Amino acid sequence: MTKSELKKRDWIAGLERGLAILESFDNQHPRMTATQAAERSGLTLSAARRYLLTLEHLGYLYSDGRHYGLTPRVLKVGWSYFDSAALPRLLLPFLQRASAAINESVYVSVLDNHDLVFIAKNGVTRLMTTGFVLGARVPAHLVSPGIAMLAALPEEEIQARLGSLEFNSFTPHTLLDAGLIHAEIEKARAAGYAVLEQQLQVGVRGIAVPLKNRSGKVVAAMSVSLPMLNEKKEAAVARVLPVFQEIANTLISYL
Repeated sequence: MTKSELKKRDWIAGLERGLAILESFDNQHPRMTATQAAERSGLTLSAARRYLLTLEHLGYLYSDGRHYGLTPRVLKVGWSYFDSAALPRLLLPFLQRASAAINESVYVSVLDNHDLVFIAKNGVTRLMTTGFVLGARVPAHLVSPGIAMLAALPEEEIQARLGSLEFNSFTPHTLLDAGLIHAEIEKARAAGYAVLEQQLQVGVRGIAVPLKNRSGKVVAAMSVSLPMLNEKKEAAVARVLPVFQEIANTLISYL
């Protein structure tokens, strides 16, 4: 059932607004006043203040009397997903196999609006700067698993997503043009896998393949982030892709 199909009598607006307050905090806004929280969540100042005070009382926020910030209790909500979701548990033995075969950390991620969220991981990252933690959110169009998943969407949805992107530069190589990003999506669609370099971090290359279920629907993506160093792209793809494709083909009957 989608939000539009939910009956009005079943819709709890207060829950929606409380979650909007929590989601308004991010890396650029770790601490906010009630006025700032109201602006970012789309609430009135008086409503935002009531929700902030309630969330503080419940232990999800702290306050110094003027500014509010998230507490570690918020993690309890997010980690409930990892504790209860079947997909990360199902994928673990396959990630272990992939990680052992290529001697790298391997990730699985899913799309959430414009973001990519990492939901499973196995292996030890060689360089800490090339890895992601579970639950990390990154712009989907700037990482290889995001491109691999976007390539499976209908063209009209891709165009709509590209048209509503906010472009931010993370490295001198970050793609800041919708046309260039669309070209990467088209390339991934034709090849069946995605490769992106130096979009979020200088010197890091990502390789990803989509993971499909029995109906042929892409439900996630498996990826690796590699330090480029002296390994050429062709060599990295030749080392990683056969392993990823074999596992992706095997997973079809499980997903």
